[in-house]
Parts: sequence; structure tokens; C-alpha cells
Amino acid sequence: MSQTVLVTGTSNGFGADIATTLAAAGHRVFATMREMNGRHHEAASALQAKRIETLELDVTDNASVDAAFEALFEKTGGTLDVLVNNAGIAAGGISETFTPEQLRDMFEVNVFGIQRVLRAALPAMQKKKSGLIINIGSILGRVTIPFFGLYGATKHAVEALTDTYRYELSQLGIDVVLIQPGPYPTKLYTSIQKPTDTGRAANYGDLAKLPGGIEQFLHGVFTGADAPDPHDVAQEIATLINTRPGERPARVVKGLAFGADSANAAIAPFQAQLISGLGFDQLAKLAAA
Repeated sequence: MSQTVLVTGTSNGFGADIATTLAAAGHRVFATMREMNGRHHEAASALQAKRIETLELDVTDNASVDAAFEALFEKTGGTLDVLVNNAGIAAGGISETFTPEQLRDMFEVNVFGIQRVLRAALPAMQKKKSGLIINIGSILGRVTIPFFGLYGATKHAVEALTDTYRYELSQLGIDVVLIQPGPYPTKLYTSIQKPTDTGRAANYGDLAKLPGGIEQFLHGVFTGADAPDPHDVAQEIATLINTRPGERPARVVKGLAFGADSANAAIAPFQAQLISGLGFDQLAKLAAA
């Protein structure tokens, strides 16, 4: 059954593949990105050539988000079935050498951006009493790699944000799923943000060389014979859309887990116990439409 889907961050990587895959599966897809008429014009044109509808949307800007959803609902008669919060940026390096402004900018995209988009999307889903929200997190929301901890901090925030929306929307017929990708050879990793206050690295001596070692490791992962295929994520989303409401998992790890799958399994019973102890058992199951 064809669904109306909006995907954020579709200029490259997971986002472009998700939009293309879902459109090929017969869904009506709205691919969104910022600077659609500027530096991302070519990416937008490539999606349009595949008969995918595109909208200008900067997740860091309230007015841009509101305008995008106004245009979306005008085109769809107020309907949105599936929202994929994919937009994100990554950063790697010695944490101290990132300025507070750099960290704030990353939270603006990876965390606050999801909140903005959800607030714009939810009234239509609530009115219909159905919908699917898919947030793209990371295994680094469960496990921590030194020198990627600030990026991981944003993804830890997405873990909590996704969980609370899952509970709070469960009785309104809206499913919420978190996908936790491991490292994949996408532009997210090939265009990792670097720190700007690099002078502080001098205090770390030889330790300052370690971030480069992680980059070499990832390069080996991405160029090896068993390199992870980024298309895994788009295929998983297509599967989730086709899964019956209430039967979708809360979390899905894709690619190299590095223990994130085990962390999910270990935390789940404690989380369930907490929810039950609060008397919120009904929130742990999607209500029938």
C-alpha cells in the first residue's frame, strides 16, 4: 500500500538512498534538504529526475520547517503517513578542541532538528490517529568511542527523545522506531566535522595522534571485501513501513554493532520494569487505531 513519506537530509548518503528506494517501492516521497537551489541543486535535480518530489527544509530553522510542512500538506491534502528523521552531521577529534559553538551546531541538527520536524509533522498524524516515525540514531548512542563522544552525545539524546515519543504517542496510534546504524561509507563519515580550537591538542602529546588512527580503521572497514552496504538502512525502512503497526521493533541495529545490540538487549528489561513500576504499562504497546 502506497504511503506518503517525508525524509529529511536527502542531499546524499542514507537520505538520498532512502528517498530513492521508497519511491521505487511505490510510495509518494517528499525528499527534503537545505540549500536546494544552491549547493544541493544537483542533488535535488537528481531526485526530481526520478519523479521524487523535493522540498526546501533546513532542520535548524523554525521558519524553514514550517514552510516545508505547509507546502507538503498543501500538496497532500494534510496527509503524512511516514516521517524519516535522517538529517545529521558527525564530528571527530579531541573533545576539548571543539568549541561550544561547534557542539551547539551539531545538537541543532541532530537533536533540536528532530524536535522541530516532529512538532510540524505530528498534528496531521494525531488527527488521523496513525503514522510511523523513524529516527536515524547511531550505535554511538549506546556505546562510546573516544574522540567521537560529542557526536555520540547527540545520538544518546536521540535515544531518549525517541523512547519518550514512542511512549507518549503509543495511545494515539503512532509508531516510533529508532534505527542505529554502525559505520557506513557515506558522506556522514567522509565529511566529518573537525575541531577548530586545535591549539589545545598540544596538551595531549602523542594521544593527539589517536583520532587519526580511528580514521584509518574506518577507511579499512569501508574499503575491505566485507565493507558494509549503506543500502541496508533504506531496505530496513522499506521493511518497517510494510510491517503491521504494533509489530515493529523499538530499535534496529544495522551494520557493525560493536556491542550496541547487546546493550539494547541488556537495557530493555530494566526500561520495561521502570515503565511498569510507574504504572505506565499501557504506553508500552501501540493502541489499535
